[in-house]
Amino acid sequence: MAISLIEKERESGVFLTVLGYGMGNYKDNKMQQLADKGNGNHAYIDNMSEAKKVLVSEFGGTIFTIAKDVKIQIEFNPTKVQGYRLIGYENRMLNKEDFNDDKKDAGELGAGHTVTALYEIIPVGVKSELLAKVDDLKYQKNESNIVTNSKELCTIKLRYKKPDGNKSQLIEQAVIDQNVQLAKASDNFRWSAAVAEFGMLLRESEFKGEATYAHCKKLAESAKGKDVNGYRRELIDMIDTMQSLAQPQTAQKK
Repeated sequence: MAISLIEKERESGVFLTVLGYGMGNYKDNKMQQLADKGNGNHAYIDNMSEAKKVLVSEFGGTIFTIAKDVKIQIEFNPTKVQGYRLIGYENRMLNKEDFNDDKKDAGELGAGHTVTALYEIIPVGVKSELLAKVDDLKYQKNESNIVTNSKELCTIKLRYKKPDGNKSQLIEQAVIDQNVQLAKASDNFRWSAAVAEFGMLLRESEFKGEATYAHCKKLAESAKGKDVNGYRRELIDMIDTMQSLAQPQTAQKK
C-alpha cells in the first residue's frame, strides 16, 4: 500500500526523500526503494557530522530533485576494449532495452549532486584470466575484427526527464582515449579510484587483485585536495582503521 501511495503522489509532483536516524537496524535497501518510487533521495544520519552534511551542506541536493529517471548507457569501442566490468551499482543495472523506454523507472539527481561510475577495462591485446573463454561466433560478425582509426574509447549516452516532465531527453558524448597515467589524473579521479578500491577490500571482492589498505590509503591521501568539509579526511581515517584491524595481531604469552 505504501509504495502504491508513493507512486500515485509522485505523479502529482509530490516527491519523497527518506531519511533514516539512529544506530543499528540499518535498512538502506528499504530507504532506497521508497525514495526511488517517490523520485527523491535517501540518506542515513547516525551522528551530528552526517546531519550537518545532509541537512545543511547538501540540503539542496537532498531535498530538491532536478532530474528524474536518469539512465546512463556506455558503448565501448571494440578495437580498444576487449573486456569491461562496472564496479558496484549491482542493484542499479537495467536491461539494454530499458534505456529508451520512458516508462522504466530509474534514479534521480538532486541539485548539486554528481554521480561517479567506474569501469575496469581490459585493453585489446592484453591477456587476462578474467576474460571468459568463449568460442568464436559462427553466424555473426566478430566485432573484434572491425578496423577503425577512431581514437574514441567509448560513447556515453545519458537520458533524463525534467522533474515535471514525462518525456526523456538524450545527451550523447564520445570519450577520447588520452592514455593518462593514474599519477597524472585529476584528484577527483584518483579519489574515486581509492574509494572503489576500499569498497572491494571491505567486500573481499574476487576482483580486488593486488589491492591493499596501504595502497588505498596512499592513493586517497594523494587525492585529498582542499577537503573543505573534511569528508575525505573522514574516509582516510576509516581506511587507516581497517588497515590496523586487518594486520595480524600477536599476543605475548606469559
